[in-house]
Amino acid sequence: MREVNENTSATADQRATAEAIERGGAGLTVSDLLARVTGAGEAPARSAEAPAGSAGVAGTAEALVGSRGVAGSAEALVGSRGVARSAEAPAGSAGVAGTAEALVGSRGVAGSAEALVGAREVARSAEAPAGSAGTPPTGEQPERPDVAAPSTSDHPVAPSVPSAARQHDLGELAAAIATVAGRYVPAGQLAPDADFFDAGGTSVSAVELVSALEDELGVAVDLDEVFADARPVALARHRLSGTAAPIAVPETPVPAALPAVVRPAPVASPSDSTARPEDLSQILADLALADRLPFVASPEPLPPSRILLTGATGFLGSHMLLDLLRHSDAHVYCLVRAADEGAALARLGEALKSYALPWSSEVRRRVTVLPGDIRRPHLGLSDEVWNTLTHELDSVVSVAAAVDFLRGYQSLRTSNVLGALTLAELAATGRPKPLHHISSIAVFNEVGIPSMGEDDPLAHIDRLIAGYDQTKWAAEVALRRARDHGLIVTAMRPGGIGGHTRTGAYNAQDLSSGLISAFGRFRTVPAFRYLNAAPVDWVSRVAVAVVCEPDAWGFDYNLTGVPNTLDDVVRDMAFGGMHVRVQDWDEWRVDALARLEADPIPELTFLSRVLQSPTALKLCEATLKGPAAVADRTDALVEALGLPPAVRYDARAQLKTFERLAGDGLARLPHKDDQPYLWFTETTRGGVGPVDGSPDTPCSMSLTLSIASMHQLVTDRRVDVRGEVTCPALHPEPLTVARGDIWIRPDEGIPQRHGLRHQLLRYRLELTDTDGGRWWLEGHKYARARRDVWRQTRALTVELGREGEPASLAGEVVVPADTYVRDQIDGIKVDPRLTGQEKRAAKLTWLAWFGLEMGRGLVGPFARAAADLLDLRRTQTPTEQHR
Repeated sequence: MREVNENTSATADQRATAEAIERGGAGLTVSDLLARVTGAGEAPARSAEAPAGSAGVAGTAEALVGSRGVAGSAEALVGSRGVARSAEAPAGSAGVAGTAEALVGSRGVAGSAEALVGAREVARSAEAPAGSAGTPPTGEQPERPDVAAPSTSDHPVAPSVPSAARQHDLGELAAAIATVAGRYVPAGQLAPDADFFDAGGTSVSAVELVSALEDELGVAVDLDEVFADARPVALARHRLSGTAAPIAVPETPVPAALPAVVRPAPVASPSDSTARPEDLSQILADLALADRLPFVASPEPLPPSRILLTGATGFLGSHMLLDLLRHSDAHVYCLVRAADEGAALARLGEALKSYALPWSSEVRRRVTVLPGDIRRPHLGLSDEVWNTLTHELDSVVSVAAAVDFLRGYQSLRTSNVLGALTLAELAATGRPKPLHHISSIAVFNEVGIPSMGEDDPLAHIDRLIAGYDQTKWAAEVALRRARDHGLIVTAMRPGGIGGHTRTGAYNAQDLSSGLISAFGRFRTVPAFRYLNAAPVDWVSRVAVAVVCEPDAWGFDYNLTGVPNTLDDVVRDMAFGGMHVRVQDWDEWRVDALARLEADPIPELTFLSRVLQSPTALKLCEATLKGPAAVADRTDALVEALGLPPAVRYDARAQLKTFERLAGDGLARLPHKDDQPYLWFTETTRGGVGPVDGSPDTPCSMSLTLSIASMHQLVTDRRVDVRGEVTCPALHPEPLTVARGDIWIRPDEGIPQRHGLRHQLLRYRLELTDTDGGRWWLEGHKYARARRDVWRQTRALTVELGREGEPASLAGEVVVPADTYVRDQIDGIKVDPRLTGQEKRAAKLTWLAWFGLEMGRGLVGPFARAAADLLDLRRTQTPTEQHR
C-alpha cells in the first residue's frame, strides 16, 4: 500500500516556531472552549479586547475580512490548502490582525477564548454599529448617548446606542422570540441562545415560526434569516440592527509598521465576497480552535480493534457499521443521540432496519452503544467514559453531520465543526489514535472552480455561501491544522450518495436522491456538466477499507465514483422508458416548483424548499456546473486492495432504488398507459371449437405487442398487448382487448405434463364485445423435444370463455410464417423521441434479450430428452414406456 501514496505531498508544513511555542503552552483545552461556547449561553461582551483605536485591534472580525490591506479577504486568509500558513506575520505583531493565531496570542486583540470563538455576544451587531473600525464593543466602557466613540477610520461613525438600553431590549426581544419558537420544537420550550433546528425544529415549522412572529410580536423576520442563524438571540439582534442584510465593513488602513512582505494582494472589491462577514469571522475563530489541540505521537500502524463510530444511525454511517463488522474483527462503539442506553440501542436498531440492514444478535454482540451528543463537550459523555475511551480506542471514525442545505453556518457549526474538533481532541488524548473524517465534495462547491482533485486547493471560503458547504470546509481545514500537531487525519469526500445497488435503500434527504426522483417523476432534466455520485454500498466499502488499512491513513480521498454526464443520465432514463426533456436550470427550477406546488409530495418537501432558497440555489448551481471529481488516489487504493472498482451509477445500478422510490411515491416508473418504448404487430390465424371438440370455427387475432421500458422486461418479463380478436363463435363482431399481458418464460419455464412441455409464452387477454359483454382468453406457446421447432415458436394453444365462467372454446392459432420476420423483426418500431443511435440500441437490446429467453426455453426439452436417453436403468417408468 505504501507505493500507492508515495508520490503524494507530505502533510502540511509546520507553522512558525513562535506560533508553535505560543500554542503549545498554557491556555484552555478544546473541551473547555466548547463548554464555554455551547453551555454558557449569551454572555455579555468581554473587556479583554484591546481599547478602541489601538494599532493592532482591527476593530472586529469583520474588519479582518473586509479590509483590503490587512488580510483583504477570506480568500487571502483561508482560501487555499495552506490556510495562510507560512505567509502570516509573527503572532503578536502590533498590526498583524491577519491570522487566527494573532487573535489567540495578542494580548490586546481578542485575548480571551470567549472573544476568540465569538461567544454569542462578541463582535456581533449588538456591539457598536458596524462600520467604525475602532469603536469599542458595547459594555467595554461608559458611553454618553450623544457622543460618538473615537475612531481611527476615515469613514463616518454612526451614533452608538446606550449599551444598557440595547442589552435590555435585546434580552426582552430574544426571550419573546424564544417563547414563540418553543411551541414548534418537541420539548415545548427553547432557550434564547439555543438553535431552533438543533432543538428539533423543521423547515416546515420554521415557516410557521416566521408567520407566528409577525402575527404575535409584529417582528418581520425573513425565512432565510432563520435558516442562517436560528437562535432567538440572533434573530433579535438582526431585528434591532434594523437590517437583515450583512453590514458592509469599511476598509481599514494598514499600519505602517506591518512589513510589506506579509501584505496580501489587494482585493478588487469587498462585493466579490458572497459569504456573510459574520460567518467568515466565526469561521476564522473556529479554525483557531484546532491550534489548542495537544501534540500527539504517531499511532501504531495496526488494523483497529476498538473503533468509535459517530453517525451510525445515518444513511452512510449505518452501512459503514455493517461493513466494519463484516470486514474486520473490531468491536465498534456507536455514539447515538439518545437519553439513555436503552433508547440509543432501540434507535440504532430501527435505523438499520429502515435501510434493509440486519440487526441480529451477532451485530448487537459486537456493538456497544454510547448515548451522547456530538454537539456537546466530551460528546456528552461522563468524564469516566471519556477517559476510558481515550485510553482504549485505537481508531475514531467521524461520520455524524447535520445535513441541511437551508441552514446557515451559525446553525450548523456546533454539529459539523465543533463536533469534528471534539473528536480530534479525543483522538489526540491518551493513546494516539487516527481520526477518519467523512468530509464532502462540497468543500469544492465554488461556482467556476477549475478542478476537484484529491490534492487540489479547496474552494475559497468567501465564495461558499451555503452553511453546509462552509461547515464541511471549516471542519476539513481545521483538521488539516490538527495534522501539524502530529494527529493522523484521513479526509474522505463522498459526492452524492445514491441508493444501494442490491437492496434499493436510499436517503430521502440526500440532494442527489431528490433530484433523481424529480427527474424520473417530471420527465425533465436541468442541463448540467457532471453528477458526482456513487452508490452507498461502494462508498461505504471503500471508506471502511481506508479505516482498516494503516498504509492508507493520513491522506485525502474523493469517494465520488465515476461521474455521470448529462448524456449518460438522459440515455439511462430513456433506456428505462423514462424519456426526459432537457431544460435550462432556471426553466427547470420554475417548472419543478410549479409541479410540486400543484401536486405536493411530502417526501420532496425539502427539495421544494431548496429550490426556493437563494442560498441553497447557489449550492445547486455549483453542484450542477462543477467539474468532474478526480479520484486517482482512491482508484489506486481500490486496485491495490482488490476491491470492486468504481463504475458509473447507471440505470442498472439505480434499478432497485427507482423501484423503492416509486413505491414510496417519490418517483414514477413507466406505465403501460405511457407512450410505448418499443412495439410491433403480431397476426395469428387458426380455429377453435367446443372444449374436447373439433376446432372447426375460424379464429384470428390482430395484436400490437409493446413494452413501456426495459425495466419492465428485467423485472416482470412481461409485454403489454392491445388489439382485436375475431371469433364468430363468441360474437359476430371483433372483440377489443381491454387489457392484455404476455409473460416470457413464465415460472422460469418449469415443464408441464411429465416434463414433456416447457412454457415459452403465456397470453392473458381481457376482451369486451360491442354489446358490453366481457370475455377472457388464455394462451400458451410450448417447447417440445420435436423437430418442428420453427412451428413451436409460432403456434399458440388458446382457451376462451365468458368472464367468471370456465372455458367454452379451445383450439390453436398460428403466426403465418411469411409474417413473422416481417412484423416481429423488421417491423419493430421505437419511440420517435429517441435518436437514431438510441433506436438501434433499443431494437438490438430487445432482440438479444428475447432471443436469449426463447433459446433457453427451446433447449430445455431437448436437454431433458438427452438425459433420458443416457439413462441406462433396466426398469422403465410409465412415462418412458409411453414415449
